[in-house]
Amino acid sequence: MHNKPHLTDVKTLRSDARKHLEQGAVTADYSADREAVIILLNEALATELVCVLRYRRHYFMARGIHARGITAEFLAHSNEELVHADLLAARIVQLGGEPDFAPDSLTGRSHAQYMPGTTLVDMIREDLVAERVAITSYRDMIRYLGHDDPTTSDILKGILAVEEEHADELADLLQDLPQSE
Repeated sequence: MHNKPHLTDVKTLRSDARKHLEQGAVTADYSADREAVIILLNEALATELVCVLRYRRHYFMARGIHARGITAEFLAHSNEELVHADLLAARIVQLGGEPDFAPDSLTGRSHAQYMPGTTLVDMIREDLVAERVAITSYRDMIRYLGHDDPTTSDILKGILAVEEEHADELADLLQDLPQSE
């Protein structure tokens, strides 16, 4: 004999779905601290936007014999960070919050710093540091969420995977360059 898992009965599901329609995706069984999650996501949004801007600057400012292939990497990373920002902003709205794109407080809310770098090696190094900050930050957020918000956790896990790829690519670039570039 198989025991049927304990699930909410259909009548209750339907009844509960009709309550608080203005909350959209946030239903009564959402167990995370929604306001805290929105704050974390806005910090992550600021981090991604700072990374977009730093990578964009590096794309335009990189010079030297090795810069050509690396600038393409900077541009690709910048575009991927922008996709992350959009995912985070959309989730903030889904949770009933407002994404904070205010430029005057962006660097203060970002976990990563905006370090311009002067040489190609400096630029790659600063981007790698920022990726490592983002990796640890996303892992912390995922642990904090646990099973309370699987959708946000899945979004963060997807972003984390790309940040890890970025860090790996940057570490490879750093190894391949003469350190005086």
